[in-house]
Amino acid sequence: MKKQKTLSIHKCSSCGKEEPKWLGRCPECGEWNTFVETVIRNETSNLGRTHASSKKSGLPQTMPLASIDPMEGSRVSSGIGELDRVLGGGIMKRSSILIGGEPGIGKSTLLLQAAAAIETKGRILYVSGEESAGQLRLRADRIGISKDKMERIEILCSGNLEEIETVLNAVKPVVILVDSAQTLYSENTDSSPGGVNQMKFCSFELIAWAKEHDSALFITAHVTKEGVISGPKTLEHMVDTVLYFEQNEKTPGVADCRFLRAAKNRFGSIDEIGIFTMGEKGLSPVEDTGRMFLVRRDGDLPPGVAAAAVLEGSRTILVEIQALTIPAKGTISRVFSDRIDSGRVSRISAALEKHLGLRLSDQDLYVNAAGGIRVSEVGVELAIACALYSARTGLALPADLAIAGELSLTGEIRPVRRLPGRVKTAANLGFTKFLGPPETEGLKANNVKSAIKLIYGTNEQKNKA
Repeated sequence: MKKQKTLSIHKCSSCGKEEPKWLGRCPECGEWNTFVETVIRNETSNLGRTHASSKKSGLPQTMPLASIDPMEGSRVSSGIGELDRVLGGGIMKRSSILIGGEPGIGKSTLLLQAAAAIETKGRILYVSGEESAGQLRLRADRIGISKDKMERIEILCSGNLEEIETVLNAVKPVVILVDSAQTLYSENTDSSPGGVNQMKFCSFELIAWAKEHDSALFITAHVTKEGVISGPKTLEHMVDTVLYFEQNEKTPGVADCRFLRAAKNRFGSIDEIGIFTMGEKGLSPVEDTGRMFLVRRDGDLPPGVAAAAVLEGSRTILVEIQALTIPAKGTISRVFSDRIDSGRVSRISAALEKHLGLRLSDQDLYVNAAGGIRVSEVGVELAIACALYSARTGLALPADLAIAGELSLTGEIRPVRRLPGRVKTAANLGFTKFLGPPETEGLKANNVKSAIKLIYGTNEQKNKA
């Protein structure tokens, strides 16, 4: 059955935000009494539930890419620099972000701090299915959120989808934070809360609402013992961004350290990481890592230790690489490395044995990155090679030497990205020498053999092989 209907929208005269109904206050710019009704035209539409775009334009329509306002893809700053870095520069409107992590790692704290710091005049809705309103207020007081910022944060302690949608339509928030996906349930689905069907259905409805109303949606989720988000894998496909909140062992000299990584990001790179420290006042962003992942020592380095200048996204981090070699207990040597890919360590040790004659095939190899940071960038390979050589021969590397470079199977040292930035960062941290590929402003080496000669001089043959 069809009928003729008059379509109209209400447009904010201040910022241009459109809403299907009149609102007293604009959720985007926060101005009062700025919505003006505008009649589009009479359209023929089917009765029943339709998408928001169909309500506005009658029938689905296409448009040239050049005619789309680029401001529709604008970002809103979260107020937390490390979170913005991982998201690709800020929170994208109409986006959905899934944050996974172990229980107690700080997901709820991160959401609450982001709710207080987001740079917007609109309203923010925090939906909690795990904590009461009193618990949220106690946490807000503990981490130092001011009352002025609390005024714009609306709290709903419920996991019922129908109740959440009712509040969404009444509040019209610009940012929605849901804690967590496992607590969502709908009366229209037969499965129990936390079930696969419940999570898929409820998450899809919230994502659709956010896209239709120019809002941004954050959803937290627990992870399994394997470290992946529990529940249906389709949940990760539905959202625009998937972030993992990870915890490492306590880094020497600093508070408990947490890493925020992007496993999927439609609006930015997945190479960036956010680094936080957890304290009494909640999560504190670490913008200048400095020597955070370098062990502070008085005097010379012990054998088997090298300082690697690696890239994490757009910034350089100096990481201490530690290596240990001991005679293999069996007929086959083994590699133990949980922060660096063990296959990479095996390949580097094979190149050392081939091109330097350094016997490693009868040794068990242990390689670690100090501070618990996971290193996957190729620029760490030359530092691993130097650390293994140092550990096997017992010859310590210079304490003021930083290293970066990719090591090929032929023993050649290949160039790496943003080499001048690595050299500059190392110099700012007190490293007077830098070893790298031929393009380096410092110690230049074409292959691993010449690199060892540059470090130890002509006495590099004093090894214990």
